[in-house]
Order: sequence, then C-alpha cells, then structure tokens
Amino acid sequence: MHEAIRKDNVAVVTGGASGIGREAARRLAELGMRVCIADLAGPTLDDAAEATGAALAVAADVSVPDDLHALKDRVETELGPVDLLMNNAGTQPGSSIFDAEANWQAIVDTNMWGIIRGSQIFGPDMAASGRPGLIVNTGSKQGITTPPGDPAYNVSKAGVKAFTEALQHELRNMDGCRTEARLFIPGWVFTPLTARGRTEKPEGAWTPEQVVDFLLQALARDDFYILCPDNDVDRATDAKRILWAAGDIAENRPPLSRWHPDYGDAFAAWLKT
Repeated sequence: MHEAIRKDNVAVVTGGASGIGREAARRLAELGMRVCIADLAGPTLDDAAEATGAALAVAADVSVPDDLHALKDRVETELGPVDLLMNNAGTQPGSSIFDAEANWQAIVDTNMWGIIRGSQIFGPDMAASGRPGLIVNTGSKQGITTPPGDPAYNVSKAGVKAFTEALQHELRNMDGCRTEARLFIPGWVFTPLTARGRTEKPEGAWTPEQVVDFLLQALARDDFYILCPDNDVDRATDAKRILWAAGDIAENRPPLSRWHPDYGDAFAAWLKT
C-alpha cells in the first residue's frame, strides 16, 4: 500500500457521492483513513456520507475556486492536514465541436480546472509537510486517444494528463518533498456518469469496486499511469491504441486516423500484430 494510505491519515475525495469516488471513499475509510467526501449538495451526498463511513461530507463545486479553498479550510479544521487528495469530480453531458449544446465551459471548468485548482490549493501544504502524500487525478483514455464524438470531454481530460505529468515532475524535484502525483485512467466503468439511462451493468463494463481494486493495487506497485482495463479492452489493446494515436504525429498521418476511412484496414492489421 502507498505510504500515504495509513490509519488515521486524512483523505479528500471529490466527486465522492457516487460511482468511483464513492467506492474509493468507502475503501479508504475501511482502511482506517479519515475521509472527507466532497460533491454537489443534495441527497446523494448525504446518503454517501453514511454509506461510505466518511468522517466528513462537504458540499462543494470544484469549478468554483472559493469552494475548493473552503473545502481545504474545513477539512484541516475538522480532520487535520491532508495526506491524500483524489481529484475525481467530473461531468460528461456531451459536446459538439461548435458548442451547439453550450457545454464546453462547464465541462472544462469541472474536469480540468477543478483538478488543476484542487492540486494547486491542496498541493503546496502537502508538499511542504515532509510527510508521505499522494494526489490522484482522474483522467480518461479519451484524453489520450481522443476519439471523435465528445471533443470538450477529450480536451478536458487531455489537459488533466499533461497537468498531472508536470505536477509529478515538479514534486519529485522539490527538496524534502514526499508527496507524489498519479494519473488514474479508468476504463469503461458502470457509474451514474456512464449509465445513460441503463439500470443494469453492461457485460463489457467494470464495476466501481473492480476499478478501485485495480487503483489500490497500482498505487502499491508505484505506477504513475494507472491504466485500467475492463471486460471489453485488455491492457495490450489499450497500448496499441495509444501507440497508434501517437503514430499519427510521428508518421504524419491525418488526425484521428484510427477513424479515417483510408486507414481502417491498417489500424485493424496493427491490432493483430
């Protein structure tokens, strides 16, 4: 287990009222951590506080910097200094390239700026403490391979990847700092965010319990890129998709060539190699 995950240490999980965040909060509390879950105000947050065993539940919108500052102040006052921050809150209402649904601002503010500001607000004190610390930022495979269909979400998660890489580089070069960053990249997980009206888990999806198991195991292995498989896509397939996407630049192919009609056969052949 990562050194930051210890009995009586303090953890903050944003987006902790449902899905992956709720399960992560439950598991961390089960491991003896004093957990604060943060999410939008409402009965879902209230229910999650009791169900997860969290020590504290705080209504906060991560797209609002004042809410994040207030969250930090309350956690430190009621629980103590933070040892683990999981920037997990996210939204995916759908988007189009020309913003027909007017969702771009809300998606980027929550998914990218919520993680950047969360790290910037909590991170300096964590780094300066000299104690083992951990910042886990939830990204997405869509921020790496950027499939067509939801460009605002892809842009937000691509930003999370770039920011978290830079964050980890900065932390590991700070004298006396024992706080680390990790990029958490779930696969297909059946949560309220991905259910889209379905009430039963599709066969290809993992449960939040499975993905949090994988997260904790990867943290114990000291992985930075926590790239989760699911029941449809294994690690080898993910790796090939990621390498193909990078190859668009290296080989000067058209962007998103995986979905380009002139490259469909070449991509299919690549997957089989």
